[in-house]
Amino acid sequence: MRTLFLPVVAAVLGALFLTGCGGVKTLRQALRAAPYEKYAESLRTANLEKTALGQDWLTAGRQALRDSLLVALPFRETGYFAADQPGAVGYWVPTRRGEKLVITVATQARQPMRVFVDVFDREPDDQQPGGFKLRRVAYADSAGRTLEYEPKRDGTHLIRLQPELLRSGQYTVSIQNQPSLGFPVRGKGNSAVQSLFGVPRDGGRRIHEGVDIFAPRRTPVVAVSEGYVTGVNENQLGGKVVWLQDEERRITLYYAHLDSQLVRTGQPVQPGDTVGLVGNTGNARYTPSHLHFGIYTGEGVVDPYPFIRQATSPFKTITADLSRLGEWTRTSVPKSNVRLAPEPKATSLGELPKHAPLQVWAGAGGWYRVATPDGRRGYVAATSLEGLARPVRTVSLAASAPLFDFPDFRAASLDSLAAGTSVSVLAVSGSFQYVRTPLGKLGWLAKE
Repeated sequence: MRTLFLPVVAAVLGALFLTGCGGVKTLRQALRAAPYEKYAESLRTANLEKTALGQDWLTAGRQALRDSLLVALPFRETGYFAADQPGAVGYWVPTRRGEKLVITVATQARQPMRVFVDVFDREPDDQQPGGFKLRRVAYADSAGRTLEYEPKRDGTHLIRLQPELLRSGQYTVSIQNQPSLGFPVRGKGNSAVQSLFGVPRDGGRRIHEGVDIFAPRRTPVVAVSEGYVTGVNENQLGGKVVWLQDEERRITLYYAHLDSQLVRTGQPVQPGDTVGLVGNTGNARYTPSHLHFGIYTGEGVVDPYPFIRQATSPFKTITADLSRLGEWTRTSVPKSNVRLAPEPKATSLGELPKHAPLQVWAGAGGWYRVATPDGRRGYVAATSLEGLARPVRTVSLAASAPLFDFPDFRAASLDSLAAGTSVSVLAVSGSFQYVRTPLGKLGWLAKE
């Protein structure tokens, strides 16, 4: 029935105003109606929300917010969206203030496939003690674009991916954290940072309100963002110092122990502009040359390291066989865990016996993101799955039986198999077996 319905839906969708991909949007624009919400509203206007396919699309979007998986960054996954099975996927990712979340989605499909990417922050829910609610803070609605978002606090954010209706295709999503600012000492990187934020100073009477970046004397010190100079002066602790104001982020940048100051108050700067030279003035006169770099906000001093720490971890290579995307497979070992993340020590969402059926939707590293017939979604090690080419066993039906399209007695019947029919059992799920008939038809058969 659904197959006959697809052309009708396609014709209606073609008449809708669903174009105008807006590319990447950030918090201010996300507070308005996002493309995802506009698209959902267009489905309602066209009465498609009352159809099975439209309802499935809306349900998939909501479910992705409830059943999101937890991934460590950097993360890369290649998956598949099927036109006749509206789907969406959600990922919880760790975030820190000072870093920017960078998300890229690339697609491969016969027809252009619009993918909605939404980023949500979570905040306390006053109506539900201990609970939280989601707030969209950024979005993109064009594949191939890069979405960047800078969190305002440490925590986790939820990323949801969902394609428009009636589009099949493969996608690769890449998610990583990068510094929101440049590195303040030219030619240096993380290894030059040798004194971190918060360490005790002066016998514990104060703490270090920045990071120290060691470099040879007179190494150029540069602006890490666009802004303007608010101060060029000298004090007892910092020696020769420069203050910069980053208006976009509403933060003040502090450069201390300079050998020379090469800017003037009120001067605008761009990232990479030289503002001074590394030295050891102030209370650093008896230490090796270094830059003290600090960041101040309206709420006080913050750790500057996440703002400048350069990303060094590479994406994991996807070793899972991507030719299985969209296919049913089965477990090949006595016990297989479905896990919350593609890691061997991640939380288990359940254990599966040998020959349990799983539908593969994505590959990440050496793991598959799968769905079980009972609705569980998670990751299974690729080495614990196998294809269905070889049957588990062959059985002959003692009595006639219906062949279902899903392992549920309420599911639609695909065929009625006569007594004596020999079928190949490909996988086993509870009270059902996934079988192939002598004519090659696939379906679910209740165990006798």
